[in-house]
Amino acid sequence: MSLARDVLEKAMAAQMMITAAESCTGGMVMAALTDIPGSSSVVERGFVTYSNDAKTEMLGVKPVTLATHGAVSEEVAAEMARGALTASQAQLAVSITGIAGPGGSEHKPEGRVCFGLARGKAVQTETVEFGARGRENVRAAARDHALRLLRDGL
Repeated sequence: MSLARDVLEKAMAAQMMITAAESCTGGMVMAALTDIPGSSSVVERGFVTYSNDAKTEMLGVKPVTLATHGAVSEEVAAEMARGALTASQAQLAVSITGIAGPGGSEHKPEGRVCFGLARGKAVQTETVEFGARGRENVRAAARDHALRLLRDGL
């Protein structure tokens, strides 16, 4: 059974709608879920918020949070996940913001991805260092990690 299918089945069983706020994955989580027939029963909507302006306008990420911590931070991931819940009818939201590469910096290296998971008022965040394995591989790993977070959150 695929990871995306597992997420959908758990969401159906829990009668929960899900959403995703994606930056570096550019919609890959929602694409994985909506590739499966019947996903419309639990996939509420998705947000691709690649720019800081999109994060602010669509999800309510505070400009001060972006200025203080940068887009690739657990603080921004938390606000993205909360914002996705607020701007949707979903009960569970995952957020992804990271540096897929190429590039990065000493303080924020290529392959660093921050995740948020929001359910109700509870939000958990984490940072995963996927390493400089190439843009395509970092994005795929981030997609799969986000799907696992959704699955485990259900």
